[in-house]
Amino acid sequence: MSENKLHFETLQLHVGQEEADPATGARAVPIYQTTSYVFNNSAHAAARFGLTD
Repeated sequence: MSENKLHFETLQLHVGQEEADPATGARAVPIYQTTSYVFNNSAHAAARFGLTD
C-alpha cells in the first residue's frame, strides 16, 4: 500500500469502506445515475424531450 497521505475530500468519499462488502465485494459505495419523470400524457413527454415545452 502507498504511503501517500490522502486528501480530506478523498477520505470523505471512502469513509466506512475500509473492507469490501461481503455480499458484492465492492470497495466503494455505488453511484446510481438514474432518475424518473412524471408527465401528464404522452404528448407532454414528447414536448419535454423534444425541448419544445
